[in-house]
Amino acid sequence: MLDVKGLSFSIGNQPILSDVSFSVKEGEVIGLIGPNGSGKTTLFNVLSGFLNQTSGSITYKESDITNLSPYKRAHMGIGRVFQNFGIFREMTLEENVQVALEALPKNQKRELGDLKKVVKETLEIAGLQDSAKKKASSLSGGQMRLLEIARTLKSGNNLFLLDEPTAGVSPKMTNQIADMISTLKKDGKTVLIIEHDLPFIGKICDRVIVLDVGHIVLSDTPQNVKQSKELQEIYFGADPTT
Repeated sequence: MLDVKGLSFSIGNQPILSDVSFSVKEGEVIGLIGPNGSGKTTLFNVLSGFLNQTSGSITYKESDITNLSPYKRAHMGIGRVFQNFGIFREMTLEENVQVALEALPKNQKRELGDLKKVVKETLEIAGLQDSAKKKASSLSGGQMRLLEIARTLKSGNNLFLLDEPTAGVSPKMTNQIADMISTLKKDGKTVLIIEHDLPFIGKICDRVIVLDVGHIVLSDTPQNVKQSKELQEIYFGADPTT
């Protein structure tokens, strides 16, 4: 589904990402973790085309997308949910979904059929059908996340980039977000998730990639990563007795 080779990004002489390489299989759910400043969101920005890499390549479904614009990557099926809510707060929930669907290429819209029906289905996926006519500003943070993920799903995407979907979300809503991501996996979708909530990552991810100062330092199962000495050193510092 995704193959990243030798990806680097610098601002002036300051490297942010350095020789990042990894592959993601179709249907995998991958967690991306690391301390603040490790390059996680920068990596998402490069993958989705909002930043141009200094070097390296990105292949998506056997197509080289290294130099494609963000909207072309979106049209190819790469969906992004940002850390800061991408919701139009003064629009109703129905209008928020409608806007996302109207932005699709004509052929995708034709395949969806009745857009009003799709809007209704999207809100049902998020459990927000009873608030369809309300402004998005009335939603809690967790409900906004659910709406964003469901809206991205209905936009025909196959690869999802979720940037801290549980940030500022209540424990109850965190469980609902986990359930929705599990539904994406059951539907054969591929998901990359930036998170600081390690129990959440352990619950839903097949594999975890650990970034530190722009480098991948570890890639393994959630259980092995949790028990790794490397992770302890990154977050808590080296053991002075060793």
